[in-house]
Amino acid sequence: MIKELESFLAEREKGAYEREGFDKYCAKRKLSLSCPVIHITGSNGKGSTAFFLESIYRKAGYRVALFSKPFLYAVNETMRVDGKEISDSELQKLFNENRKDFDKFGLSGFECNVALAYRYFESQKVDLAIIEAGMGGMIDATNLDDLDTRLAIITSVSLEHTSYLGTTVSQIALHKAGIMKPGVPVLVGELEDSALDTLRAEAKSMGCPFNRVEKYHFEHLVDGRYHFDYATHKDVVLGSGADYQLRNASLAMEATRLLGEDFPVKEEDLRAGLEEMVLPCRLERFGRIVLDGAHNPEAIDALVRNVGMIGKGHPVHVLFASFRDKNIAVELPSLANAVADITLTTFKHPRARKEEDYFLYVADHPFVEDAPQALRDLLERYPEDTILVTGSLNFVGFMRQRILEENLELK
Repeated sequence: MIKELESFLAEREKGAYEREGFDKYCAKRKLSLSCPVIHITGSNGKGSTAFFLESIYRKAGYRVALFSKPFLYAVNETMRVDGKEISDSELQKLFNENRKDFDKFGLSGFECNVALAYRYFESQKVDLAIIEAGMGGMIDATNLDDLDTRLAIITSVSLEHTSYLGTTVSQIALHKAGIMKPGVPVLVGELEDSALDTLRAEAKSMGCPFNRVEKYHFEHLVDGRYHFDYATHKDVVLGSGADYQLRNASLAMEATRLLGEDFPVKEEDLRAGLEEMVLPCRLERFGRIVLDGAHNPEAIDALVRNVGMIGKGHPVHVLFASFRDKNIAVELPSLANAVADITLTTFKHPRARKEEDYFLYVADHPFVEDAPQALRDLLERYPEDTILVTGSLNFVGFMRQRILEENLELK
């Protein structure tokens, strides 16, 4: 039955980004989320930051809800309480109770997902909800008018979803500023000046205390995990060798400082939360295969910085698949300059690029329809090298499942 729900959501994947139907649904069904909220948006890093915060606050003994997308295997992953996904039976019950109104008001797949998550969280009486926004903020379905936001976090701003959010970094920043609530503190990551100026001005107009993440220092790898200093915290350890997680962890640490009066966290809980949180498909290694869901140019740039570490002295060969709305005109040349070669492929998803969508690039990068077979071929052709699977996080999640199911040669 959950597959029926996932099909229902997938059919509405391309719902209009205008929110009118969702507002009517909220008014009729009185959708709300009464617990305190940390609301997170950004072009990159918002999911990792959300998971770091969930891990820290759970270690500190709080009952924590987390909404985060996309999911890798099942929609249940998007709504968690105390680290546990909603059960099939609970999810099915909520879907059955709301399906008629989802249809009546023409909700998009994401709007349906948010509605189900909020109803579940409200029933669970949590201490804190960590909510990852969708593509924007201003009219994002996660952004209810009466949301009890205690901290708004904007991790990064880059050119993405330009047909919805605007064609400049400043316009996109303004959209993401929509998660701000009057008088509620704002925390931002490292941003370019145009985004920073836009967000600071918006925060000032709403009376929101404006905070910027500090720089981390003395970062170094030990046995494949990063150690670093942040503010007064010395030699913090991450359960990851991805350098881009340093800034996400720093944002999470700064967030706990800003919320320290209402949600105090002990030093040992903060450290344990960061060290033990390891996200799948973020520079995740299976032998010679490395998985990373770098889904836009900023994420690809971060991935490129890690290619030397990924290869461990050997060439890196890429298997790549992407959604049609992603800027591969920037992503593929950036990757190509850092790796030995790129093989293009596709996967089962309504937004996935097919062979014809790569027509400008197949002269330089071969296309193979069967992604698992393409991976097997690369492993056989380059028995000493690293194979990097990247592009859409959905694609990387699909490949991760196939790797585990088929027990591919991982030497």
